[in-house]
Amino acid sequence: MASTTEQDEQTTTPRARGGGRGPVATAISVFGELLITAGLVLGLFVVYSLWWTNVVADRHAAAQGHKIRDTWSHGSSGPGALDTKDGIGFLHVPSMKNGEVLVRRGTSTSILNEGVAGYYVKPVKAGLPSASTGNFALAAHRDGHGAKFHNIDKVKTGDPVVFETKDTWYVYKVFKELRQTSKYNVDVLQPVPKESGKKKPGRYITLTTCTPVYTSRYRYIVWGELERTEKVDAKRTPPPELR
Repeated sequence: MASTTEQDEQTTTPRARGGGRGPVATAISVFGELLITAGLVLGLFVVYSLWWTNVVADRHAAAQGHKIRDTWSHGSSGPGALDTKDGIGFLHVPSMKNGEVLVRRGTSTSILNEGVAGYYVKPVKAGLPSASTGNFALAAHRDGHGAKFHNIDKVKTGDPVVFETKDTWYVYKVFKELRQTSKYNVDVLQPVPKESGKKKPGRYITLTTCTPVYTSRYRYIVWGELERTEKVDAKRTPPPELR
């Protein structure tokens, strides 16, 4: 049986012979740890971008929406005037399953990041629903910051799109989808939107967002045409399409 000294020598000999980890092994180990750290940071960023920004945006939009409905209930013309910065009404698209979406003026990132949809003021100015003709063109995020148009690919020809103002329900019917086009294609926003198949002025609505999901490479377009309007009653009873 080996003595304690011999055992110690046998135990320590391999380390002594190897001289510990070499510079290459050390570098690989450090690089691996950096990759793990980077992965964790990236994971946290994804959680922030795709979950937490939705939470914050939804809270902000809900607070704005409650404020507008409170203004309506007190008889103020405020948002009912259809051209205010705080909000002009609520978009309802049952096939998106996204609840009501507050619509505000403008499509800048700062506006859409608040969990709302915005109507275009540039490069083509949208026509408002109350106008006799025009294209009520809207944009919203597809991922993060409320992701109000995340399920736009679920919207099909024939589906209803309803816009609610203080006094009126505007009921549109989807007639065409354009699943991918250039983000520089402003013709889809024209009063008579090109590529929609329509040739004459009418009362149209256009929904736009980024595609594919989690990118901003292209734009996804949905077009609808006004079928009818309904006056809002005292109970704000929604039209049949929303019941």
